[in-house]
Amino acid sequence: MDRIWVVAEQNDAGPLGIVLELLTAARALVGSGVIEAFTWGGDSDVAAGVLGAYGASTVFDAGDLGSSLPGPLIAAAIARQIEVNGAPRAIFVPATYDGRDVAGRLSARIDQPVLTNVVGLGAEGGELVTEHAIFGGSQVLRARFTGEGPGIYVIRAKSFAAEPADGAGTAAVVPLEPPKAPGTDTANIGARHAEARSGPKLDDAQVVVSGGRGLGAPENYAWIEELAGLLNGAAGASRAIVDAGWVPYARQVGQTGKTVKPTVYIACGISGATQHMVGMKGAKHIIAINKDGDAPIFSIADLGVVGDVANVLPKLIEAIRVRRT
Repeated sequence: MDRIWVVAEQNDAGPLGIVLELLTAARALVGSGVIEAFTWGGDSDVAAGVLGAYGASTVFDAGDLGSSLPGPLIAAAIARQIEVNGAPRAIFVPATYDGRDVAGRLSARIDQPVLTNVVGLGAEGGELVTEHAIFGGSQVLRARFTGEGPGIYVIRAKSFAAEPADGAGTAAVVPLEPPKAPGTDTANIGARHAEARSGPKLDDAQVVVSGGRGLGAPENYAWIEELAGLLNGAAGASRAIVDAGWVPYARQVGQTGKTVKPTVYIACGISGATQHMVGMKGAKHIIAINKDGDAPIFSIADLGVVGDVANVLPKLIEAIRVRRT
């Protein structure tokens, strides 16, 4: 692999964690080639330091996009770089809202297909081979591009462990002026909303406590939040209670939600549909609490408690509080 490009989305704290995972994956595949990143909206000096530490040699910085959606402009900028400097062997894109938007628009601009929902990458005979979880994660499909041109890969979070590169330094920053995208750059961002939270982010927490239908009622989700707080963890949820309106979508764990890989995952009143297990089965230790002793969640649990969460959780919370006093 002579060149791999990574779409390096940022927030106020710098490059997203998934971007560092993609850079780590790229390092394992690029050999003696180079890794270059495309970013926007953040402090370019901060981005160059972080992205360089994880293996990027160059950061193409589109700067502040104002109220414009990133998708049209970043896709146009990457397409322009392909015209000017030639195509890389692969373009890695994080499976975020903006990342997927960039990938779709870039696919249309350069007339190349996209491989989505990638959970694994390897090289065979000099070609990239991808892995995709299908049928609710019960099977893994392998795929590769057969045509010419750069492959566009949309990769799920937590598919790789982020590790800094040995001896890496700060990446060189190259200012990038996104070309105009008439006809596609007409939508503007009027406002942004960040959900208020306390404690670690769900994606990054070492302890995740999730609740499902077995909680019985929306007000009982308070047990999940309290237990997560006591364990310095994050509160998650199954799709069932998100769809029911008990908790916001931002807390959903699963195939259509977030993928988490904490040290400890506590599933409370979650039966274990395959779509949920796709998002959490990578946890190092799994604890399940469910009154149905035949619930599928017990098949992957390291510790199972057969009991009603309405009885178990209040006593568990009380026991933890007593030990902390």
